[in-house]
Amino acid sequence: MTLPALHNTGVLYRRILSQFPQDISLAFAYGSGVFKQHGTSQGQMEKNMLDFVFAVDDPVTWHTMNLLQNRKHYSILKLFGPTMISSIQNEHGAAVYYNTLVPVDGRIIKYGVISTESLIDDLMHWKTLYVAGRLHKPVKMLVQSENAKLRAALVANLKSTVTASFLMLPESFTEEDLFLQIAGLSYAGDFRMVIGEDKSKVANIVKDNFQHFRILYSNILRDCPQVVYKPQQGKLEVDKSPEGQFTQLMALPRTLQQRITKLVDPPGKNRDVEEILLQVAQDPDCGAVVQQGISSIVKSSSITQSIKGIATAGLWKTVSYSSKKLMKMWKGWRRKPSVSQMS
Repeated sequence: MTLPALHNTGVLYRRILSQFPQDISLAFAYGSGVFKQHGTSQGQMEKNMLDFVFAVDDPVTWHTMNLLQNRKHYSILKLFGPTMISSIQNEHGAAVYYNTLVPVDGRIIKYGVISTESLIDDLMHWKTLYVAGRLHKPVKMLVQSENAKLRAALVANLKSTVTASFLMLPESFTEEDLFLQIAGLSYAGDFRMVIGEDKSKVANIVKDNFQHFRILYSNILRDCPQVVYKPQQGKLEVDKSPEGQFTQLMALPRTLQQRITKLVDPPGKNRDVEEILLQVAQDPDCGAVVQQGISSIVKSSSITQSIKGIATAGLWKTVSYSSKKLMKMWKGWRRKPSVSQMS
């Protein structure tokens, strides 16, 4: 899972991490400040905000320590103390607590804190697809504890991504088609893609990070019995028979299966999941149903997490952060003709 990002950034990341409580089970950096995206120069990258996620076993203790070390990072919610902060983290939105627009070591950073338990739940079951979705794409792993359950969940998340993408792709496709599908999964249904995000974001992520995607997924593709993978030609063929699609649907994370069931099963019928998925497997619109299921998960978590973000960031930072996102979207529109062609 560890991937090379920018050169000479190892020291920068270590310096930033050293300023936080060290009881972290998983830490990774992601986004346009870490991985080059098409149309962004090295100089622009170094000005971009660095995004981090920290998974911690005990959020109350971690926030207690962080409030002692980095009280200024928090909005007015710091006045309510670590127990309240942890409860806001765990019980609302996507179970992540973000501090944003924080100056650390000459860079501006944003960091999200999630409990290890909530992270494993999202990776295994796609409950919110918020952090699990970030981990579908290349990230820079900084800390990874010897937690066997967490390691297994990280791999399960990548396998689920491949399975869901197979259901939405035709019988034959290229690696590029697959990586575009994978990169787009966690943006499906995200209201921020309508307002506030650069529309060509998915293509930009894949275009300059193709090899990173290959490193992340090649072993899974080689070991998957449902696909013929030809890495030399960059081509794949997947089993689109009803039997093949049923096997794939049965392997999807639990929350996605439940969302698909809800979409297909009329109220009051109460058929079991297996029976409904068997019906979906034979439907020519099977891929569209899977896409709708994913969109419904992402939509609800992206809205609730963004509302929560106003409280955790504070009003001034929210306005500042949102205006930067809108500016990025505007630049993306102006740049669009030159990057819309994936070559």
